Amino acid sequence: MNIIFLGAPGAGKGTQAERISALLGIPTVSTGAMIREAIKNGTEMGREAAAYTERGALLPDEVVNGIVKERLAEEDCKNGWILDGFPRTLPQAEALKAMQIRVDAVVSLEIADETIVDRMTGRRVCPACGETYHVKSNPSPAGENCAKCGAPLTVRKDDAPEVVLSRLKVYHEQSEPLKAYYKEKVVTVNADAPLDRITDEILRALGAKA
Repeated sequence: MNIIFLGAPGAGKGTQAERISALLGIPTVSTGAMIREAIKNGTEMGREAAAYTERGALLPDEVVNGIVKERLAEEDCKNGWILDGFPRTLPQAEALKAMQIRVDAVVSLEIADETIVDRMTGRRVCPACGETYHVKSNPSPAGENCAKCGAPLTVRKDDAPEVVLSRLKVYHEQSEPLKAYYKEKVVTVNADAPLDRITDEILRALGAKA
């Protein structure tokens, strides 16, 4: 089964994609993860990508299209895959179609903007060990420091309130129209629920069994 995950930034696409990937035995292809790795490694593409992501903008389609095409041609994708973070625009969806890549289902994770803002602006990350906390739902027992290694916690640049609002605006303008584009294949799932319930709902919507 070839599946696309849609949803606003912070809706939980990555978490649910990984869960469904493990249950169905198909790989998750996350453009976000590939881009973050490039940024972390300081590659030429990574530096270009950072200039866009730090202000909440999307990468140029030609860059992302090339990354995805190469990844879906790899051996582990032959029996199905989950696309997380692609397509994000109608031209990207058209590019996917032009590649003659079959899409079986599109999972749209639905959640209110207010909840997204609360989730993302409250996130705190340890720059030393990578541990993640949330000021409301998962605060560090060590206060403003990491409970695991003691380093001061930081706010990721793309979790700053103004960047979150910018990313949501971009999503509504450029990505939300994809639900109409894929309307015959879209299944909607409430993403403001416990993780296990969301996973179960996705599986039921796909008619899949773990």
